[in-house]
Amino acid sequence: MALLGANGAGKTTLIRIISGLAHPERGSSELGGVSFTRAGHELRRYIGLVSHAPLLYDTLTAEENLLFFASLYDLDDPGPRVESVLRAVDLWSRRRDPVRTYSRGMVQRLAIGRAILHNPPVLLLDEPDTGLDQGSAQMLHELIRRLGASNRAILLTTHNLDRAAEWADSVSLLVGGRIVHQETTAALDGARLRRLYAAAEEAA
Repeated sequence: MALLGANGAGKTTLIRIISGLAHPERGSSELGGVSFTRAGHELRRYIGLVSHAPLLYDTLTAEENLLFFASLYDLDDPGPRVESVLRAVDLWSRRRDPVRTYSRGMVQRLAIGRAILHNPPVLLLDEPDTGLDQGSAQMLHELIRRLGASNRAILLTTHNLDRAAEWADSVSLLVGGRIVHQETTAALDGARLRRLYAAAEEAA
């Protein structure tokens, strides 16, 4: 699902609440019927998060980064899993290069690799396409499509309405901290999504 909204609408705040990094001022957040208030630490093991910062060490290689995070997740025999993830994000051939030598698109793919390293069923992507050229964005789209096909729920935020209509199976419009419209993208294109978005903004 794609979550859309203007700057300040609350997209990042909602992502932080869903991931358990922030608590709502009202109401509650749950995953699988379990409240983050009661089991936040354990629930975070079921979530992978890619935020505005990639949370990678740029002096380390891709392989070293993932091995380090594998140790934080207490993964047994992490080598095969690290290889599988690096191949999945198409970085195996660059596994021994420092992250500081990577392009913006490669850093984003490695950040997603870090987020899926522990194989979480929920993946949260906060504006993963920001600053990407067309080729890198298309590669990211293919990666997200493959990840979504592996029984994983994906929520992404983006400012690009055309990408939202193309990449997601449904969209939610967030205005003033409230979801004001939800719709599947089966019969939705960028032009109609822009009209819905403008109408939602005007009505708010």
